[in-house]
Amino acid sequence: MAAPEEPGVATVVAARDGDQRALDDLVTGYLPLVYNIVGHALGGHADTDDVVQETMLRAVDGLAALRDPAGFRSWLVVIAMNQIRQRHRERQRVPITGPVPDDVADPGADFVDLTIMRLHLSGQRREVVAATRWLSEDERELLSLWWLEAAGRLTRIEVANALELTPQHTAVRVQRVKAQLDAARIVVRTLESTPRCPELADVLADWDGDPSPLWRKRIARHSRSCVRCERCGYDLAAVEGLIARLPLVPLPAAFGFEHPALIGSQATVSPAAASSKFGLFLKGSLAKPLAAAAAAVVAAGIVVAVLPSGEEPRAQAITVTTQSTITPAPPSSAPSSAQPTSTSASPTAAPAIPVAAPAKKGVSTWNFDGVGKALTDVRAGWYYNWAAHPDGIATPPNVEFVPMIWGTKFTDDATLARAKANGKVLLGFNEPDFPSQANMTPEQALDLWPKLAATGLRLGSPSVGHSGDKAGGWLDRFMTGAAQRGLRVDFITLHWYGSDFSEAAVGHLKNYLDAVHARYGKPVWLTEYSLIDFSSGTPRYPTQAQLAAFARGSSAMLERLPYVERYAWFALPADKPGTGLYAPGGTPNQAGQAYRDAG
Repeated sequence: MAAPEEPGVATVVAARDGDQRALDDLVTGYLPLVYNIVGHALGGHADTDDVVQETMLRAVDGLAALRDPAGFRSWLVVIAMNQIRQRHRERQRVPITGPVPDDVADPGADFVDLTIMRLHLSGQRREVVAATRWLSEDERELLSLWWLEAAGRLTRIEVANALELTPQHTAVRVQRVKAQLDAARIVVRTLESTPRCPELADVLADWDGDPSPLWRKRIARHSRSCVRCERCGYDLAAVEGLIARLPLVPLPAAFGFEHPALIGSQATVSPAAASSKFGLFLKGSLAKPLAAAAAAVVAAGIVVAVLPSGEEPRAQAITVTTQSTITPAPPSSAPSSAQPTSTSASPTAAPAIPVAAPAKKGVSTWNFDGVGKALTDVRAGWYYNWAAHPDGIATPPNVEFVPMIWGTKFTDDATLARAKANGKVLLGFNEPDFPSQANMTPEQALDLWPKLAATGLRLGSPSVGHSGDKAGGWLDRFMTGAAQRGLRVDFITLHWYGSDFSEAAVGHLKNYLDAVHARYGKPVWLTEYSLIDFSSGTPRYPTQAQLAAFARGSSAMLERLPYVERYAWFALPADKPGTGLYAPGGTPNQAGQAYRDAG
């Protein structure tokens, strides 16, 4: 699931040559990146919008002199960092005395809170974002860049250039700030522990309640030396895995170009931008203050299509149990997060259709050379292809095809009738919690659900890519709504991808499944699962030996779990790099042989 493409060199050149449409595209494309850099670096201080505005102004005014259009992004990041440092210098020269001014950061709407709220973070990802409050200004500056590097939005060279350091020196600085961030994560856990450690009260006796590097050191020191609190650091997952593939924080509505508040502003803007939508942006942003916590977002394409995982990672055996993000199926059967937050009790189970006892082991697949031979050889009892029909795949005898209603556009009567004609069980929407997949709110899915239920087929829940066990997560909201509306959901479908390639991966998968089953009390189908590490921004795959070991161990575990009705490896074909089992022609690789012999 790649991030939306930023404007290319041709757009930069056209904007530099005076094309207003290109200038609009350039600003629209890069404004989210600048907003996230500045927001993280300043912690969401009320000056954030001023620094973002000044950065974009300087970029537009200096565009004509840009010699290398291909280096626009690096140049823009350097401008942003210079404006951040300028803001820090100005604050140091003018200390605040007397009453607190009105434009200081609102503790309830700073960038940390906005990040947690808008990305709907929970668990260790929420702790990481909360921990940034305890960093110094210099540490936050570096973190604002490295965060985007880990998410695949900046390169190490761009980070180094923005910091005015060599890549080698940058690597050292990054390691230091990661260590400080881990200490801050321990602090967050220590303070949130319930009940709080009695000995901590003495440490906090003089604390004014504001996070700071000094108090980070004091509280972390206590946590390391306290028998009760030292457990707070036991299961910290690697921070790279936690922030890799997180989306950009969406822009506040006040940064939108069409906002009514922008009309009629008398602010003066650069002649280069006066007649464009960027001119409206500048006029509106110069009319302080911007609404830092506005609810609406600019275009949906701004959000990077990558979201957090279902199960929280663990220390040592690091598992970023992420989402199915790379399923390369054709558009007609294309496979697999902005999940709303709420607090709700575990939903009441709706009446379920009785289940037969088919073979558990299955596969996900698309049509490839040798698919029929592979489906027979792998000894799977069932398969699916993210579509309502086999789509040209010749289903072998004794292998069941299971149709899926992938998303909103497949809920027409003809497609539903075709699904009913091709199977006895129906899978619901595919990863609706991901913008690049079905991309539906729980409410939208609930509104369409009666059409799926009307087929009379046994019906599985939408297959979320992450956080299926979390209160207030996408699946939780859907199941709560289904119970309230009296809608039928016969079993839960899930996806899981682990980044820990060791023997511990099987246990991590089981922990997630146990948690989901405990929450909803329904049978579970694991319709996509394998090992893929997304923590570096580029997928890293296990060796064939590691995949084979996991295939054997996971299959044995899944066969033993009584509440797991079916499971399907991602994916059957190995015609592309990844975790596939059978090469073109239908020949199994080492992992394919292991999965064939297991279960």
